[in-house]
Amino acid sequence: MSEIHLVAGVAVMALNLAAGLWGAVAWLANRPSVAFWYVLRAAQASIIVQVLLGAVLLVAGREAIDGWHYMYGVAPLVVNLFAEGMRAGAAQREVPEDVAFDSLPSGEQRAVALRIVRREMGLMTAASLLIVAFAVRAAQVSGEMF
Repeated sequence: MSEIHLVAGVAVMALNLAAGLWGAVAWLANRPSVAFWYVLRAAQASIIVQVLLGAVLLVAGREAIDGWHYMYGVAPLVVNLFAEGMRAGAAQREVPEDVAFDSLPSGEQRAVALRIVRREMGLMTAASLLIVAFAVRAAQVSGEMF
């Protein structure tokens, strides 16, 4: 089971790095990417699998060498939850409270929608790159890698 946990950890690092780089390129180019969201969701799923595998190992009596491993291992899940919460408020920051989105001309609606997607991509990209750092650190303190 430890080997599966290790492979899942590598998947967390690789998928979040891919999402982070993809999102950064799309954000910098100011070009929304549908594929980014698929890679991001795969990265998020890998985190859930990784945390569940870690919990199974802990319940089975396999404790980490270093207690920091738990903090660094759960941190990606917490980062994702906060990032998704911040992403949910992205639209509110782009559309003034006293303006109904539907009342805007279609060109302005498109411009606002693109700003919202870009803001969301920026948030999730930053979260993905932070998650890579936490995952690498979790691997380092566990003694399994690096």
